[in-house]
Amino acid sequence: MKKIQAIRGVNDLLPEQSVRWQYLEKTVADCVASYGYQEIRFPIVESTDLFKRSIGEVTDIVEKEMYTFDDRNGDSITLRPEGTASCVRACEQHGLLYNQTQRLWYTGPMFRYERPQKGRLRQFHQIGVEAYGMPGPDIDAELLLLTASLWRQLGILDALTLEINSLGSNAARESYKAALVDYLSERKDQLDEDSQRRLDSNPLRILDSKNPDTQKLLDAAPSLSDYLDDESRSHFEQVQRLLTEAGVPFKVNPRLVRGLDYYSKTVFEWVTDKLGAQGTVCAGGRYDGLIEQLGGKPNTAVGFAMGVERLILLLEALDKFPGSLPNAADIYIVAASNDANAAQCAAANMAERVRAELPGCRVVNHCGGGSFKSQLKKADRSGAAFALILGDQELEQAKVLMKPLRGQGEQQLLDQVDLVSALSNALES
Repeated sequence: MKKIQAIRGVNDLLPEQSVRWQYLEKTVADCVASYGYQEIRFPIVESTDLFKRSIGEVTDIVEKEMYTFDDRNGDSITLRPEGTASCVRACEQHGLLYNQTQRLWYTGPMFRYERPQKGRLRQFHQIGVEAYGMPGPDIDAELLLLTASLWRQLGILDALTLEINSLGSNAARESYKAALVDYLSERKDQLDEDSQRRLDSNPLRILDSKNPDTQKLLDAAPSLSDYLDDESRSHFEQVQRLLTEAGVPFKVNPRLVRGLDYYSKTVFEWVTDKLGAQGTVCAGGRYDGLIEQLGGKPNTAVGFAMGVERLILLLEALDKFPGSLPNAADIYIVAASNDANAAQCAAANMAERVRAELPGCRVVNHCGGGSFKSQLKKADRSGAAFALILGDQELEQAKVLMKPLRGQGEQQLLDQVDLVSALSNALES
């Protein structure tokens, strides 16, 4: 019978990898909490209209990449391709945006049908941060300072470059879009096929074309900065000042646009040259019009998302994972006695006692039998610092042998009543 394999572009996460993910996720959770952000969780599936209305029906995501299907009631539902729209929907549905500000973050899988490659999967994971009800440039800068702080904690700040731009107000952007379309329409035959298609549907995306001929053509194109309204220009200048005062270096990239329709004013990306073509590890910006676009009252919003897979790849490429990431166990209990049933009972009781009296201590109780030698080998492979050994002699005398598995410490024969205090001292040293 043919074995069933994972779907292409949807990867498993094995135990030796998950410990690295846990390290990243905990570092992120601690960092965002230090800035006062609270976690929100929302469903993986949403109404298809949510993403059509927010992302835009003529974007690549909606046209080509969404996993969309009808449920048994005939309703069109979609596996979420990004988190911002879901976050807005959840906040609106539960009244979180009424006369109040919110600082929120989330994490989880997203889904897009793309050609799988390193750093780009069909099921991928994002960590998102969103802030609502704060219209000024200070919150834009706060998100950028937060990300810089996170990169510093992870040891990867020097490998990342912050690029920022302003898309201006909706009205200013529409004026610029019209000028750009006029310019490019006269040179349409010089555009690559993808840019020709975008000229009618999403012309701003032509600005970040990877085609060198198209980029050269854009050198003489109208500049978005020339169309900024005074308020957007002042807003962007203050963002830059706040970053400069905080010592966070950045580069203004006048061709930086985001791939989703809902962005306005500040947009940004953190990019690296250490991952080849998949160089963007974090991106976002301000999206003040999205809440009203989804049926809510006008409100301000800004946020970003970072790709977990790409961050993991970057940490691996730079060898930035700590050398002491936790193993599966601190303690491994070996029970090898002629009276197997009695040994199993004693070992199980001892494991429960240690877990109860030393909260956070990871105790693996050997199950499945086997010789003393084979059990000790498994104890060593578990990565535990100590093995607790229960043999015939130990069971008869209500004792336990504590054997160090790492380093050169001496093994000790302990009364079982003294075990927890001895373990606590040994694990701390």
